[in-house]
Amino acid sequence: MLPRKTHIHALMFATICIVLFVTLGTITGLFDASKTVSYADSVKGLGVGIYWDQGCANRTLSLDWGLIEPGSNNTLTVYIRNEGKSAVSLWITTSNWNPSAALGYMSLNWNYSGQIIGVDQVIHLELILSVFPTVSEIQHFSFDIIITTTS
Repeated sequence: MLPRKTHIHALMFATICIVLFVTLGTITGLFDASKTVSYADSVKGLGVGIYWDQGCANRTLSLDWGLIEPGSNNTLTVYIRNEGKSAVSLWITTSNWNPSAALGYMSLNWNYSGQIIGVDQVIHLELILSVFPTVSEIQHFSFDIIITTTS
Protein backbone atom coordinates (compact mmCIF):
# COMPACT_ATOMS: atom_id res chain seq x y z
CA MET A 1 0.00 0.00 0.00
CA LEU A 2 1.27 3.51 -0.92
CA PRO A 3 1.90 6.06 1.82
CA ARG A 4 -0.95 8.56 2.20
CA LYS A 5 1.20 11.48 0.91
CA THR A 6 2.12 9.56 -2.29
CA HIS A 7 -1.53 8.59 -2.81
CA ILE A 8 -2.61 12.27 -2.56
CA HIS A 9 0.12 13.31 -5.02
CA ALA A 10 -0.98 10.61 -7.49
CA LEU A 11 -4.61 11.70 -7.14
CA MET A 12 -3.65 15.36 -7.70
CA PHE A 13 -1.56 14.40 -10.74
CA ALA A 14 -4.46 12.41 -12.22
CA THR A 15 -6.86 15.31 -11.60
CA ILE A 16 -4.51 17.80 -13.27
CA CYS A 17 -4.12 15.46 -16.27
CA ILE A 18 -7.90 15.15 -16.65
CA VAL A 19 -8.39 18.92 -16.41
CA LEU A 20 -5.65 19.51 -19.02
CA PHE A 21 -7.11 16.86 -21.31
CA VAL A 22 -10.61 18.39 -21.13
CA THR A 23 -9.25 21.94 -21.56
CA LEU A 24 -7.10 21.04 -24.56
CA GLY A 25 -9.98 19.10 -26.09
CA THR A 26 -12.25 22.12 -25.72
CA ILE A 27 -9.66 24.48 -27.21
CA THR A 28 -9.04 22.11 -30.12
CA GLY A 29 -12.78 21.82 -30.67
CA LEU A 30 -13.11 25.59 -30.79
CA PHE A 31 -10.38 25.85 -33.40
CA ASP A 32 -11.98 23.09 -35.48
CA ALA A 33 -15.33 24.90 -35.37
CA SER A 34 -13.83 28.11 -36.76
CA LYS A 35 -11.39 26.87 -39.38
CA THR A 36 -10.31 29.43 -41.87
CA VAL A 37 -10.68 29.01 -45.58
CA SER A 38 -7.78 29.87 -47.85
CA TYR A 39 -8.42 30.92 -51.41
CA ALA A 40 -6.69 31.73 -54.65
CA ASP A 41 -8.25 31.79 -58.10
CA SER A 42 -7.84 32.97 -61.64
CA VAL A 43 -9.38 36.14 -62.98
CA LYS A 44 -9.82 36.83 -66.66
CA GLY A 45 -10.91 39.96 -68.49
CA LEU A 46 -12.59 39.74 -71.88
CA GLY A 47 -12.29 43.15 -73.55
CA VAL A 48 -10.82 44.64 -70.39
CA GLY A 49 -7.53 44.49 -68.55
CA ILE A 50 -7.49 43.79 -64.82
CA TYR A 51 -4.74 45.49 -62.84
CA TRP A 52 -3.53 45.97 -59.26
CA ASP A 53 -2.71 49.65 -59.77
CA GLN A 54 -4.52 52.67 -61.17
CA GLY A 55 -1.72 53.28 -63.70
CA CYS A 56 -2.36 49.80 -65.14
CA ALA A 57 1.29 48.72 -64.92
CA ASN A 58 0.67 45.52 -62.92
CA ARG A 59 -1.78 43.21 -64.67
CA THR A 60 -3.24 40.39 -62.60
CA LEU A 61 -4.31 36.94 -63.72
CA SER A 62 -5.12 35.59 -60.27
CA LEU A 63 -6.47 36.77 -56.95
CA ASP A 64 -5.33 35.64 -53.55
CA TRP A 65 -7.94 36.31 -50.90
CA GLY A 66 -5.78 35.05 -48.05
CA LEU A 67 -7.53 33.53 -45.06
CA ILE A 68 -11.25 34.04 -44.67
CA GLU A 69 -13.12 33.02 -41.54
CA PRO A 70 -16.57 31.45 -41.90
CA GLY A 71 -19.17 34.21 -41.57
CA SER A 72 -16.86 36.94 -42.86
CA ASN A 73 -15.66 38.43 -46.14
CA ASN A 74 -12.57 39.81 -47.81
CA THR A 75 -12.41 42.68 -50.26
CA LEU A 76 -9.82 43.07 -53.01
CA THR A 77 -9.34 46.26 -55.00
CA VAL A 78 -8.60 46.00 -58.72
CA TYR A 79 -8.54 48.47 -61.58
CA ILE A 80 -10.35 47.68 -64.82
CA ARG A 81 -9.30 49.31 -68.11
CA ASN A 82 -11.46 49.19 -71.21
CA GLU A 83 -9.06 47.81 -73.80
CA GLY A 84 -11.63 47.56 -76.57
CA LYS A 85 -12.57 49.95 -79.38
CA SER A 86 -15.88 51.23 -78.00
CA ALA A 87 -17.56 52.24 -74.74
CA VAL A 88 -18.80 49.27 -72.71
CA SER A 89 -20.41 48.16 -69.49
CA LEU A 90 -19.28 45.16 -67.47
CA TRP A 91 -20.62 41.76 -66.52
CA ILE A 92 -19.14 39.32 -64.00
CA THR A 93 -19.49 35.54 -63.86
CA THR A 94 -17.85 32.69 -62.00
CA SER A 95 -17.09 29.13 -63.06
CA ASN A 96 -15.06 26.03 -62.23
CA TRP A 97 -15.80 25.96 -58.50
CA ASN A 98 -13.55 23.41 -56.83
CA PRO A 99 -14.90 21.70 -54.86
CA SER A 100 -18.27 22.31 -56.45
CA ALA A 101 -19.94 22.40 -53.01
CA ALA A 102 -18.09 25.67 -52.28
CA LEU A 103 -20.57 27.52 -54.51
CA GLY A 104 -23.27 26.85 -51.92
CA TYR A 105 -21.24 28.45 -49.12
CA MET A 106 -19.75 31.52 -50.78
CA SER A 107 -20.78 34.51 -52.82
CA LEU A 108 -18.87 37.01 -54.94
CA ASN A 109 -20.10 40.59 -55.24
CA TRP A 110 -18.65 43.83 -56.54
CA ASN A 111 -19.28 47.54 -56.25
CA TYR A 112 -19.75 48.13 -60.00
CA SER A 113 -22.86 50.24 -60.55
CA GLY A 114 -23.35 49.76 -64.30
CA GLN A 115 -21.63 52.93 -65.53
CA ILE A 116 -20.41 53.08 -69.12
CA ILE A 117 -16.62 52.82 -69.45
CA GLY A 118 -15.00 54.70 -72.33
CA VAL A 119 -12.12 53.42 -74.45
CA ASP A 120 -8.92 53.31 -72.33
CA GLN A 121 -10.86 54.53 -69.29
CA VAL A 122 -9.85 52.97 -65.95
CA ILE A 123 -12.27 52.36 -63.10
CA HIS A 124 -11.65 51.23 -59.54
CA LEU A 125 -13.56 48.09 -58.48
CA GLU A 126 -13.90 46.23 -55.23
CA LEU A 127 -14.50 42.48 -55.39
CA ILE A 128 -16.05 41.08 -52.21
CA LEU A 129 -15.91 37.38 -51.40
CA SER A 130 -18.22 36.31 -48.57
CA VAL A 131 -18.03 32.96 -46.81
CA PHE A 132 -21.27 31.91 -45.14
CA PRO A 133 -21.15 30.96 -41.45
CA THR A 134 -22.62 27.55 -42.33
CA VAL A 135 -19.58 26.48 -44.38
CA SER A 136 -18.43 23.01 -43.45
CA GLU A 137 -15.62 20.71 -44.50
CA ILE A 138 -14.16 23.17 -47.04
CA GLN A 139 -10.70 24.42 -46.21
CA HIS A 140 -9.24 25.06 -49.66
CA PHE A 141 -11.15 26.05 -52.74
CA SER A 142 -10.85 27.91 -56.00
CA PHE A 143 -12.96 29.25 -58.80
CA ASP A 144 -12.53 31.40 -61.89
CA ILE A 145 -13.81 34.95 -62.21
CA ILE A 146 -14.56 36.30 -65.68
CA ILE A 147 -15.22 40.00 -66.23
CA THR A 148 -16.61 40.64 -69.70
CA THR A 149 -17.78 43.67 -71.62
CA THR A 150 -21.20 44.32 -73.07
CA SER A 151 -21.96 47.06 -75.59
